[in-house]
Amino acid sequence: MRRLFCTFIALCIPFAHAINDSRVPGGVAVIPIDQNSQPSFQNRRVLTITQDNQEFAVVGLALSLTPGTHVLETQAGPIEFEVTGKRYLEQRIYLENKRQVNPNPIDLERIKSEASRQREALDPFQGRIEQIDLILPVEGPISSPFGKRRFFNDQPRRPHSGTDIAAPKGTPLKAAGHGEVVLVGDFFFNGRLVVIDHGEGLKTMYNHMDQIQVTEGQSVKQGEVIGTVGATGRVTGAHLHFGVILNGASVDPALVVPEINALPQ
Repeated sequence: MRRLFCTFIALCIPFAHAINDSRVPGGVAVIPIDQNSQPSFQNRRVLTITQDNQEFAVVGLALSLTPGTHVLETQAGPIEFEVTGKRYLEQRIYLENKRQVNPNPIDLERIKSEASRQREALDPFQGRIEQIDLILPVEGPISSPFGKRRFFNDQPRRPHSGTDIAAPKGTPLKAAGHGEVVLVGDFFFNGRLVVIDHGEGLKTMYNHMDQIQVTEGQSVKQGEVIGTVGATGRVTGAHLHFGVILNGASVDPALVVPEINALPQ
């Protein structure tokens, strides 16, 4: 079994920004592999990109992933890599709408159905990626960074799976990259949302929108307006929750969209 000891790769390919290798829960592992070896992680196909005749697997690492030794499976054999722990910040949010903290039985049925629809949109590995140089959907201060451990009315909930960017209601939202709209909806927690599939397991998610200007199955180009910033779902004010998903795992958007690091907080 091969072991990789590199801990950081800033991978620049002709059609991409740098992808930061950050092997922590919620991070991305960029791993050199043999050509055409069809890598998979935890039984999921993963994105591959090529630079200077070297192929790399770009592996999304879920926030729930346990630190330690993990294995990337390839046709050329398994590759071990290490995931280290990371301590994310905490955030306490107080909501007047108690149902947004403790949903009633009818709400729970709706939430269960919506979660199933969301997974059906986020999980598939399909299509061929055209680009990986994603852009910011909207500019504004970061109101909540990725990975924060969240407490709603002092009750612990799942860590924050995206980056919240504050902007006035009605601000246009742009598609981060070329792709196909695979989900449009109005969800209990996420409000009005759009999911765009960019190919090979890379997807972006736009939550809490006010107006949605695209439909499922529609092809969009990078920079195309897909709707507007809103305050729908479980929110305390107008903002965009921007999510990046790789092989079904929500990862830190700043690792794929470096411009996020320049936003004020």
